[in-house]
Amino acid sequence: MNKLIGMNNIFNPAYKQFAEDPAYQQSMLKQIIMFKEAEAKADDAAKKEADKKVQDQMKQMKQILDQQEGGADKVLKDEKMELKDIENILKQNFYASKEFEKQVTEDETKKAYDENLAQEPNAYEVEDVSHILIGLKDLEGKDLRNKDEAKTRALEVKGKLEKGEDFAALAKEYSDDPGSKDKGGKYEKVDYSQMMQFVEPFKQAAWSLEENKISDPVETDYGYHIMKVENRKKQTYDEVKDQIRSQLSQKKMRDYIEQEVPKLIETNNLPKPSEQPSPTPAPSGSPAPSAEPTATPAP
Repeated sequence: MNKLIGMNNIFNPAYKQFAEDPAYQQSMLKQIIMFKEAEAKADDAAKKEADKKVQDQMKQMKQILDQQEGGADKVLKDEKMELKDIENILKQNFYASKEFEKQVTEDETKKAYDENLAQEPNAYEVEDVSHILIGLKDLEGKDLRNKDEAKTRALEVKGKLEKGEDFAALAKEYSDDPGSKDKGGKYEKVDYSQMMQFVEPFKQAAWSLEENKISDPVETDYGYHIMKVENRKKQTYDEVKDQIRSQLSQKKMRDYIEQEVPKLIETNNLPKPSEQPSPTPAPSGSPAPSAEPTATPAP
């Protein structure tokens, strides 16, 4: 239990305030039982795969720890943990994910794809989105220009683009978005989940803008954007089925924790501990950090 709490404290500091909360502790207990069940079912192939995956993840974990105040040694010492504890937690996460992924059928996955597409036509759209932001304030919150000045400058940029000047070069010269200006204003292969991080006017403009056309100035709280969309495509079922299967397996995992684990507790039909018990993953809603960060700056 202490290792689980320590893992949360390191990678999800907001959980520190809940450490003594009975509801939080109950949630962790149910997670522990579920993960022990999955660990007991893991075969040699799963364990071998986990070893490889987790070693890749641990490289990122070490980098994150080293960047924290005092470095990895201090952070781990404060939580009475070792790197091996984090490695064990990640392995148990992997075992659980594999166990519940096996329960997801092809029919379930295809049905979810069709339903998602019916509810949101842009659900599986991917595109390159370029923009030049004429901002109102700098990163420190100091005024750069007023709205009228920003719009005039945005129209000036649009005029240059319509005369054939290079978008990337103008982005480097004019854009006030530090997250994209040095990349020519471009966010590449933006999918639905990343698009949802953008502010609403920007998002809607990106979805509706005709491909390879220069937009009119798009107003957001940040200022005015001149935008262009390229390489728009709708991902096929085969391209996203693994992603959907993972989402469905997470739902099955949550359902199991809430519906089946209480029955195990009530009947005392709990999994037997392994010979060398290892710590368990973060509580529901706070998975252990992934080896594949998906930071997406919102213009």
